[in-house]
Amino acid sequence: MICADELGPVIPRTFPPAPAWSPDGHRIKAELDYSRGPEKTWVYGGMRPADGQALTMTASSRNSVFYQQFLQQLEDANPTGQIWIVTDNLSSHNSLSTRTWLEDHPRIHHAFIPVGACWLNLQEGWWRIFRKAALAGRSFANPDDIAYATTLATSQLNSRAKPWIWGRPAPPTQRLRRRYTYIQ
Repeated sequence: MICADELGPVIPRTFPPAPAWSPDGHRIKAELDYSRGPEKTWVYGGMRPADGQALTMTASSRNSVFYQQFLQQLEDANPTGQIWIVTDNLSSHNSLSTRTWLEDHPRIHHAFIPVGACWLNLQEGWWRIFRKAALAGRSFANPDDIAYATTLATSQLNSRAKPWIWGRPAPPTQRLRRRYTYIQ
């Protein structure tokens, strides 16, 4: 079983440092280099809850072609047995071209989570950890920087991966201290 989802768009943008103070004593505002143009990048991710290992891929769009490329990478990374993909019902996951592609790859099966229940997909929890490791507090000059950060963070997270269990662990049991000492 593999939990899969897309993250994005991750947008390359840089925040140059403010040029400080003008000669007449007022602060100069820094121009932000920010856009939602064609350089946005999507991150496809799949995580095996059994051992916590993940696979990521960056793409310039979120469509059926890139989703099928991602499925091919998942199939190559899991050479034996049936592969069940737990995912949401995005149109690219259930498009005609994806269903046709899946007919040629009988080992891969989809299990769609219900609408409005994204918390059932363990990939969402992994995204939170991934964002902190790869994207938080960083600025990227181009999509190649995003791809490099994605690859690096995924390999670091895989090096310390553990099995994922849905739900919250039981709280630790605490020993109760006696407040009074009884003397006979």
